[in-house]
Amino acid sequence: MITTRIEEFDWEMFARDLDRQGWGVLPKLMAVDECDAISGMYGDSPAFRSHVVMARHGFGKGEYRYFSYPLPEIVQELRVELYAKLAPMANAWHCRMGLDARFPATHAQFLERCHAAGQRRPTPLLLQYGPGDYNCLHQDIYGEHIFPLQVATLLSEPNEAFAGGEFVLTEQRPRMQSRAAVVPVAKGDAVVFAVNSRPQRGSKGDYRVTMRHGVSEVRSGRRHTVGIIFHDAT
Repeated sequence: MITTRIEEFDWEMFARDLDRQGWGVLPKLMAVDECDAISGMYGDSPAFRSHVVMARHGFGKGEYRYFSYPLPEIVQELRVELYAKLAPMANAWHCRMGLDARFPATHAQFLERCHAAGQRRPTPLLLQYGPGDYNCLHQDIYGEHIFPLQVATLLSEPNEAFAGGEFVLTEQRPRMQSRAAVVPVAKGDAVVFAVNSRPQRGSKGDYRVTMRHGVSEVRSGRRHTVGIIFHDAT
């Protein structure tokens, strides 16, 4: 069960990784059959509320579909259970960055806040890339209320189902050049990362680092990812 796997992670060590680099990996968060079940949903289905072709919007090449409510059971479970573990880290980040917003203990309570502000459209999504596809560096911000962490789980096995298509993160530090990281993940692994900014400790205290993420060009095969964004969209 996903809930059991989530409980078994070393969350103290994970929080240290997250603070140090702005991202962390949860190995084998999803089992192979769960990955296949979600990736197999891609296509025209009432499970989705909209379909986005990236090239039409200048986002890159490839496509994705936003899930509709009610979310598939696995996606809902990931969203609820991961939020409960990440909310304390999100609150700590906001405190360090001098941001007023604090996040309640449960995802249901956070969604009430989003929905009251008109952010009612679900944001979890299923992405599909083929040869030559890529995702430009970006941030997933959909309204006033933003949960500062999100999760992407790779549903395809690198070097078997596809080649290329590395997950890339960049950080822009004040008065410094941008730094990039390529995050190695296997099928079923999840990367948790900053939506838009994170705190970084400096010699004079914490300062804010701007983060963006994307996917490098897929050279061959097909790559699927499920993205868990915790705030809803306007």
